[in-house]
Amino acid sequence: MGDSSYSNSRFYGSPHAKLSPNLTHGTHVAGIIAAERNNDIGINGIADHVFIMPIVATTAIGDERDKDISNAIYYAVNNGVKVINMSFSKLFSADKELVDKAIKYAEERDVLVVHAAGNDGVNIDSAKDYHFPIVIYNDGSRAGNFITVGWNRQLFDYRLAHPYSDFGKLNVDLFAPGSDIYSTVPNNKYDYKSGSSMSAPMVSGVAALLLSYFPELSVKQINEILLKSTYKPKQLVNRRKTKVSVPFESLSASGGIVNAYYAVKMAIAATAKK
Repeated sequence: MGDSSYSNSRFYGSPHAKLSPNLTHGTHVAGIIAAERNNDIGINGIADHVFIMPIVATTAIGDERDKDISNAIYYAVNNGVKVINMSFSKLFSADKELVDKAIKYAEERDVLVVHAAGNDGVNIDSAKDYHFPIVIYNDGSRAGNFITVGWNRQLFDYRLAHPYSDFGKLNVDLFAPGSDIYSTVPNNKYDYKSGSSMSAPMVSGVAALLLSYFPELSVKQINEILLKSTYKPKQLVNRRKTKVSVPFESLSASGGIVNAYYAVKMAIAATAKK
């Protein structure tokens, strides 16, 4: 799908362009995963001694071209990345097959892809509300290395699921904290940001933590552990713009929130059997 001229377009943009100082999003995401721990400065990242490979594949206004996303995945995989964090989503995919092939390439090489669900408050199980990239390939099969993350608040009442977080029992795997997250921004500063873009690196950070201590685990095992180890609050939450209550567990495949403690316990049990 998509036209060949779009897929093969070149020479748009400049390798000499300087990034705007207003582009703080990627630095904030990276800090959630890997800010140096226990140095009494700023924040503690989720995982110790993690190398971040920053790859610019979009613009400040979110113009995610499928060709650029695909090439970014290939570049990351070919240069040794084990977890790819994609804190973006889009409603239209002009050349989805390109991205499908890249995600399959990552899966074949045992690389995990973590994706933000999006911030439109919609059910992304509905085809009209897909937020690309998605776990479902064009042939109907599902990627075994792809995790989509929704956005929850640190409020254990009807407000637990943020009303702007996308959800879906089939296409959102789990939730993670994403409200008022304090993390790194350029020029040695720190700031608060919110969104599923902040939730995704929470999960990427826990995945990196598991891979650091349990490198023998495959990406499918990591995926399974992250979903099975979630904390599952028995909490009713309100649908967006309504007072209609639904179970929090109905909003994602796992029905829960990422939990590093239980994930590590499960990884210990899984590796002890070998």
